Amino acid sequence: MPDPVRQDPTDVLVNNAGYGYRSAVEEADDADIRQVFDTNVFGAVDMIKAVLPGMRANRSGSILNISSIGARISPAGSGYYSATKAALEGLSGSLHKELQPLGINVTVIEPGAFRTDFAGRSLTQSATPIGDYAETAGKRRKENDTMHGTQPGDPAKAAEAILAVVESPNPPSLLVLGQDAFEAFAAVAEAQRAELEQWRDLSLSTGIEG
Repeated sequence: MPDPVRQDPTDVLVNNAGYGYRSAVEEADDADIRQVFDTNVFGAVDMIKAVLPGMRANRSGSILNISSIGARISPAGSGYYSATKAALEGLSGSLHKELQPLGINVTVIEPGAFRTDFAGRSLTQSATPIGDYAETAGKRRKENDTMHGTQPGDPAKAAEAILAVVESPNPPSLLVLGQDAFEAFAAVAEAQRAELEQWRDLSLSTGIEG
């Protein structure tokens, strides 16, 4: 079979389109759930599938999928948003293994809180809160959240970090951005490791004997 014709591909794809959705899991409207998945997950899939033929033909390219530390820490009130980012990360992990032998890099970017409009006008939430969740999911509702405009992360510096990944000869499969994200990631990893060890005996007790 002849080699594919070389094309002028997209060299770099940054899947940054997405928005936040806050709601207790029980509160969420079905249409809202589908819309946030359509945007945050399937929109990224559409873009990836659009650029891959050219990247494969040229055996080069970089795909950077913007996730969130939310995929790691899963805050109360952000279950569906966190789920979209976890789905994007799972997809990216497999995609990385599929494309690395073809000379194409895939990196997940996990930012913490950056001073963008994410927590402002672009943030959506369930229409009707349930009182029983006031002290958990309710604290993250827009009317109770004071984060907007006070986030510690600088978007310009995040862009510089992403550019450094693209230009790196050995880019990471995952990059965490921001001190808050770095510390949260480390804390979650440590807690998960401790819990894994705590339940080690039960985990290993499930094999077939004989």
